Amino acid sequence: MRPRQSNFWKVFGIPLGIGLLSAAGLFAALLGDGLWDSLSWVGLGIPAVIGVWGLVRRRG
Repeated sequence: MRPRQSNFWKVFGIPLGIGLLSAAGLFAALLGDGLWDSLSWVGLGIPAVIGVWGLVRRRG
């Protein structure tokens, strides 16, 4: 009998990635100006775009 494969990464992989990206964006926003601001916009913008995209796709 084969051991059952773990579904952990299938279930939590993308949400974990989005959470880490958001945390990195928040951390970059706290660090300073200039390049850090750009990194925070990217780190917080991508999860926002993914969320809006999911809502628009669900309604359409």
